[in-house]
Amino acid sequence: MQQLIRNIIVESPSKVGNLGLVTSAIGAAEGDIGDIKLIKSGPLTTVRDISVTCRDEVHLQTVIQNIESIGNGVEIHAVTDDVLKAHEGGKIAMKSTIDVRSLGDLQRVYTPGVASVCLEIEKHPEQAKYFTSIGKSVAIVTDGTAILGLGNIGSVAGMPVMEGKSVLLDQFVGLSGVPILLDTSDPDKVVETVKHIHQGFGAILLEDIGSPHCFEIEERLKAELPIPVMHDDQHGTAVVTLAAVLNACRATGVDPTKAVVGQIGLGAAGLAIVRMLLAYGVKDVYGIDRQPEAIERLHKYGGKSKDSLDSLMAECDIVIATTGVEGLIKPEMVREGQIILALSNPNPEIQPATAIKAGAAFAADGRSVNNVVGFPGIFRGALDAEAKQITYPMLIAAAEAIVSHTRRGELIPTPLDPALHMVVARAVEESAAKEQL
Repeated sequence: MQQLIRNIIVESPSKVGNLGLVTSAIGAAEGDIGDIKLIKSGPLTTVRDISVTCRDEVHLQTVIQNIESIGNGVEIHAVTDDVLKAHEGGKIAMKSTIDVRSLGDLQRVYTPGVASVCLEIEKHPEQAKYFTSIGKSVAIVTDGTAILGLGNIGSVAGMPVMEGKSVLLDQFVGLSGVPILLDTSDPDKVVETVKHIHQGFGAILLEDIGSPHCFEIEERLKAELPIPVMHDDQHGTAVVTLAAVLNACRATGVDPTKAVVGQIGLGAAGLAIVRMLLAYGVKDVYGIDRQPEAIERLHKYGGKSKDSLDSLMAECDIVIATTGVEGLIKPEMVREGQIILALSNPNPEIQPATAIKAGAAFAADGRSVNNVVGFPGIFRGALDAEAKQITYPMLIAAAEAIVSHTRRGELIPTPLDPALHMVVARAVEESAAKEQL
């Protein structure tokens, strides 16, 4: 289920406590408050722009009615969709890094001067990384079959997500992300297409490609291309989940390598988390899924399976869930002292507060585990190292860097921390250098 984000413009008398009345009304309707911006502060009234996340239109109307019922001069002026406004005209554009203001500039940038650069690259192809944008460009490839929590809505409908990835790569680590929208999900055609265009990019980011064909596509591209390839829904998510597990273990005094870990849901993210935990050194990782093919892949990668959710919950010290099924984990299933990461968005398998009340030592939901914390730095580090692939040691180095940058009381750092992404990038680059990739 996709959530709605709306901005509610509220005017209230300029008296102490009126903002509290408004926020309480939103909270009573179970609205999730985001930013609050002061638009006007006058002697008589104050106008604020309040961002509220709701489950759907019906829920939004309940929030609005609660605010309107306050009375006492509190009035809603407008309800706007600032998300749509932010996407008008798209979020990215190809920009020049050089100004062309004279004939000399034109001759250097284009003809006749550019010919000498072309000939230099012809003689020494590796120089393309230095004389073109290739070394800092990432192709963001999607077939649109697993866009966020929306499912198979097509690659064009997924373009706003791909643009968002481009924005994050640009602003956080200075890389150029170029969306590539495919009209096929056939693994042979996807692989062939990416192979034909890969020379224009330093790395390939596979995004929102559904299971099970995402596994074959990534494995083949990693084997056949001489540049880094990573499926973010698999390995980007797994890196940040590993960091979250390590931080949760640090907070509760648990040794992750000696803990028994259970993974509920073995789709792209779930299987990648299992593989990441095993690569880190966790010895006992169990999984459960309704699909026999998923269980087969689990065994192939070295994981073990459980026959039922009850048995997994009863035996595992750490439980991670990525099923998308709200309320799947019942309070009575929670074992005293467990660590539970219920990562499905927007509604987790169990609410953190419910898990804690039932006896969990630590619990968190998917809002706390965002792969934005990982993928920009991973790609920047791989490109800076001129690595030909992204390996598990590099991914583990990224997770450990995230842990080292996490403040006490946080599960993972905020993605808006400008230093975080370069810390991850340097860790990945150093790991690649050690492997001599």
